[in-house]
Amino acid sequence: MKVLFFNGSDIEGGASRAATRLLHGIHAEGIDARQYVQRKYGNDPLIDAPRSLPGKAFGLARPTIEQQLFSITPGKVNGPFSVSFLPDRLAAQANRRAPDIIHLHWVARMMRLETLQHFKTPIVWTMHDSWAFTGGCYLPGECIRYRESCGTCPILGSAGGENDLSNRIWRRKKESWQRLNMTIVAPSNWMASCARASSLFRTTRIEVIPNGLDMNRFKPVDQRTARDMLSLPQDKKLILFGAKSATNDRNKGFHLLVQAMRELSRGSERNDTIELLVFGALEPASPPDLGFRTHYLGWQHDETALALLYAAADVFVLPSLQESLGYTAMEAMACGTPCVAFNQGGVPDLIDHLRNGYLAQPFEPSDLANGIRWLLDNEERRKGLSQQARYKVEQEFAVEKVAGRHVELYRELLQ
Repeated sequence: MKVLFFNGSDIEGGASRAATRLLHGIHAEGIDARQYVQRKYGNDPLIDAPRSLPGKAFGLARPTIEQQLFSITPGKVNGPFSVSFLPDRLAAQANRRAPDIIHLHWVARMMRLETLQHFKTPIVWTMHDSWAFTGGCYLPGECIRYRESCGTCPILGSAGGENDLSNRIWRRKKESWQRLNMTIVAPSNWMASCARASSLFRTTRIEVIPNGLDMNRFKPVDQRTARDMLSLPQDKKLILFGAKSATNDRNKGFHLLVQAMRELSRGSERNDTIELLVFGALEPASPPDLGFRTHYLGWQHDETALALLYAAADVFVLPSLQESLGYTAMEAMACGTPCVAFNQGGVPDLIDHLRNGYLAQPFEPSDLANGIRWLLDNEERRKGLSQQARYKVEQEFAVEKVAGRHVELYRELLQ
């Protein structure tokens, strides 16, 4: 069996890491699996990318060109949005590789919508966000227009009608995808329910298979050892938060974390015993006062160092507004670090409230602070939650199990 993955990048962001980890999990099952990406930053031999200078340049510039063509520029939109209009070379790559299965991941900014019509093999599509079933947005929030037909888009601030860009994209998707041999994979039950309610995928087969994780790479390490290796203080309670563009991407909830930390700092006895670690962002020019000393660690490219960072922390906080599953929380839990998060999106598939972490009321910073306090105030309880967190990920999210479920799906589709 030959499987070809398509994804925007090899290591940039959660969807890229999820796709690459699954790629290696499936390859370990004896499947001839490769991945083609638009932007390659690593040197993984299983991953291909444009090799010519013009091809590489177009891969980098393509998203910006599309945004400019349709006047989707910062300040004019209320969140990420992709048109997927420019031509691509994906059909040519598929013809060259001649796979039995094509597995799409995060392809919004590397693919023309109509390209899927040219694939001759069964398609599996893992939804790392909502873009596949909307008129162009990744995170619809409270908007449910995708259940009928998009338009009057709150992301674009558009007025509706047939010329509404989100409605035009929705119509292109409907016309291009209605006769495809396609199976949707949702990484969480919440994402599956959204897709099943959508007008585009209401009659499409949808399977729930989560993202997988390498349990040998993300594993518990003695906390004192981890802190010593990272030169972190041994005598503090360390709260960890992180994501790509952690302080700039509003969906990651840094603004709500700031409020929660200020709520936590009201007990003055805590201020000298707690510190906050932030990865995925450098210190802002005018950093907010969170009430505690804060370390901005930048982006963590090395997974071994990232796993040590999780293991060094007492608690990981995920204040996101909408997550398809919550990959950083999964990584933290695998390292034995319990998590506090808002009860939203796919996060409840990961965190069992008061058993391996804490689910706060959306989107109340005071309850987020309550969860952090509840974890830090009782070390025996925190250690029990730590063991349960690791156990949950071992049982349900180990990449070997996730890869095995995908291989079963591939074989069923080919039969």
